[in-house]
Amino acid sequence: MTSITDVLTEEVTGPGIEAVENYWNARPCNVRHSPKPVGSREYFDEVEQRKHFVEPHIQGFAQFARWKGKRVLEVGCGIGTAAVNFARCGADYTGVELSDASLKLARQRFDVYGLDGRFMLCNAEQLSQHVESNFYDLVYSFGVIHHSPNQRAIVEEVRKVIRHDGEFRCMLYAKNSWKDIMIEAGFDQPEAQRGCPYATTYTPPMLHDLYRGLFEVVSAEQTHIFPYVVEKYVNYEYELQPWFKAMPPEMFAALEQRLGWHMLIVGRPI
Repeated sequence: MTSITDVLTEEVTGPGIEAVENYWNARPCNVRHSPKPVGSREYFDEVEQRKHFVEPHIQGFAQFARWKGKRVLEVGCGIGTAAVNFARCGADYTGVELSDASLKLARQRFDVYGLDGRFMLCNAEQLSQHVESNFYDLVYSFGVIHHSPNQRAIVEEVRKVIRHDGEFRCMLYAKNSWKDIMIEAGFDQPEAQRGCPYATTYTPPMLHDLYRGLFEVVSAEQTHIFPYVVEKYVNYEYELQPWFKAMPPEMFAALEQRLGWHMLIVGRPI
């Protein structure tokens, strides 16, 4: 059985954080979610609509409205899709991001919508050197930590900055998933662009190793199987793969629950 110690022993000898930074600077996550002029209001509107259409579980997991008046830290804010939702709902929002290209778009997005928030360029493995300790009611990180060379270090840093009564909501890729099966068979890849330096997939025991001594795992649920024909999806057409199109919705939901790519984890500080 693979443990997080085994994963980190393998990864610390691999590419450094600079390789991760360069990868996401070359193509920020979801930057091609709209054909409109990048940075325009129409562009940002479409990016958000597409993100929540394809990944409808995000809004229920993030619970944006719940954090009104609370201090929210997002680890890996990307181009700011979750960020604008937290800010619109009245959160005291801070976003940190490794990719300068992503961060520039996130800041521009807040300017376009007239929202308030704080952003900083930061390697999350050194998070507590950049933000306040024992301060945040929510630390939110969606699809980020598994891309780091030192994933345990990020969770340790999150524990330093979250309040003792705070909540850590995190999405990690799931090993026991349809997507991972397709990747291992050579039919898919972790990200839209090739060459991602790290994309660790987690089993429940690996998750508990990652959080050990830092957070109690309150819940961990799987969801999200991408059902569309990729060649049409990249052209903004949403045609279901024939095998998913023939599947009743309740059957597809059951498949996502068992073989979803996204492991949605709620953690409580220990």
